[in-house]
Amino acid sequence: MDKTEILDNVIEVANKWLVGNYDQATKDAVKELLEQDDKTALIDSFYKDLEFGTGGLRGKMGPGTNRMNIYTVGAATQGLANYLNKSFPEKEQISVCIGYDCRNNSKLFSDTVANIFSANGIKAYIFEDLRPTPEMSFAIRHLGCQSGVIITASHNPKEYNGYKAYWEDGSQLVPPHDKNVINEVKAVKVEDIKFEGNPDLIEVLGADMDKLYLDTVKTLSLSPEAIQNQKDLKIVFTPLHGTTVKLVPDSLANFGFENVIHIPEQDVVDGNFPTVWSANPEEPEALKMAVDKADEIDADLVMACDPDGDRLGISVKNDKGEWEIINGNQTALIFTYYLIKRRRELGLLTGNDYVVKTIVTTELFKDVAEKNNVECFDAYTGFKWIADVMRKNPDKNYVGGGEESFGYMPGDFTRDKDAVSACSVMAEIAAWAKDQGKNLFDILKEIYIEYGFSKEKMIYIVREGLQGSQEIAQMMHDYRYNTPKEINGSPVVLVKDYTTRKATNPITGEATDLDFETTADVLQIYLEDGTKISVRPSGTEPKIKYYFEVREDLPSLEEFYATEEKANKKVEGIIDSLKLN
Repeated sequence: MDKTEILDNVIEVANKWLVGNYDQATKDAVKELLEQDDKTALIDSFYKDLEFGTGGLRGKMGPGTNRMNIYTVGAATQGLANYLNKSFPEKEQISVCIGYDCRNNSKLFSDTVANIFSANGIKAYIFEDLRPTPEMSFAIRHLGCQSGVIITASHNPKEYNGYKAYWEDGSQLVPPHDKNVINEVKAVKVEDIKFEGNPDLIEVLGADMDKLYLDTVKTLSLSPEAIQNQKDLKIVFTPLHGTTVKLVPDSLANFGFENVIHIPEQDVVDGNFPTVWSANPEEPEALKMAVDKADEIDADLVMACDPDGDRLGISVKNDKGEWEIINGNQTALIFTYYLIKRRRELGLLTGNDYVVKTIVTTELFKDVAEKNNVECFDAYTGFKWIADVMRKNPDKNYVGGGEESFGYMPGDFTRDKDAVSACSVMAEIAAWAKDQGKNLFDILKEIYIEYGFSKEKMIYIVREGLQGSQEIAQMMHDYRYNTPKEINGSPVVLVKDYTTRKATNPITGEATDLDFETTADVLQIYLEDGTKISVRPSGTEPKIKYYFEVREDLPSLEEFYATEEKANKKVEGIIDSLKLN
């Protein structure tokens, strides 16, 4: 389809919004888009329907089929309601749980969702105020719901909002449910959406659910004596204007920590995120205010959560006395190392234990597990796939699961990454380390000495709109069918293509099957020197992402910084070789 055909199609779709069952403010906004000489905004708003990706429905807010508004949210909810009623015909009362975060329009969208579900005869449990995503996942399981929705765009810019749909086990939708729901949504016309709710089928959740959740989080504690010894550990915490403003401090107190320092400006719940450029704990800038406070008071640990409370960013002092952000791979390593080590010491490993990581997460994660006789599963990016592994292994003992993008789930009572639990356990690890005269940076170096050194870096390229999505598709095509023979001077020895689920040796042409039931648009390139490069389009943002992992020998702690510098130079050489600067 050429640009003229695309524009003609967009104008046809947009004109339907001028005469359909839409409110007047929406019609006025669409008319304004149609009248603009530059049709870029019009095309971006209408050239496609929002689709479920790795994180569900997500997009910029505004009028249009490709925007978050009460009509796209309404269609998604009506479609999900239709699917639930078809999927559970014998269920006397189907129920769902609904949560929302701090973003602009999140309360409006969540109320819209509750009304539509109730209008379709489905009981809707809705939180009284904003709550972290993992608590909503917990509530689905605790209440025996068949589904759930949380309104959030995680760490995206303030212009975005989103809609994550969950199934009865508390995880986000996976096949066949995701595709089936999309098909139901596509069949919904605006006049089909039942916006008028039934108050008798809407129940508000509050403090009682909070207590149940926090008491369950506390069962993860493995070193209460260390916390008692280090209860004055100086912890600086920021929710970055989001949902963990209350629950993380409450959980830390529940574990026994008595010295949590706040950043008052960032405790303010605000979807405009006024103190940060990006409310993403992966970004050093997001932690700046907390790190400055930590430096001022000589704190032990800095922790930050993203707006919906599923990601955790931490910063600790290195042995040069400088505050250093621990990346998501390193955080996952520390969690996995600690949970396995302490469970083994306490006799809690059963011999049938496992952890889960995503395919773009460091391979050192797997090394730590397998050298301790703990099985490690690989999963696609997104915690719904970690939950899928858990669903398929009910008789095994889950220890923990994580990904490189600052997400970890240390307990099996949720089915999504859980920053409330992660903050609580990470604070415990810091207390356990301090009880031994160490900090988290020391623990990380001990892991490297015992299991090998790994350095990871992720970069991304943003390509907005229709043209951007086409460029990203072309880039993936080129990597797939014109794979370099060598990168940064090291030969390519293995290529894993998850669209075909094949691992191919480009030298011999030998191919083997990858043990995955579904496909994903991910390509991984392995080099002779141990480097792993992963490339994939984001499922929720207009980005193509590159994940680099290089391995080096680390003979002693004295050589840590020299080894790290050598690895950094190798990563930069790879980026230069791929012309990504």
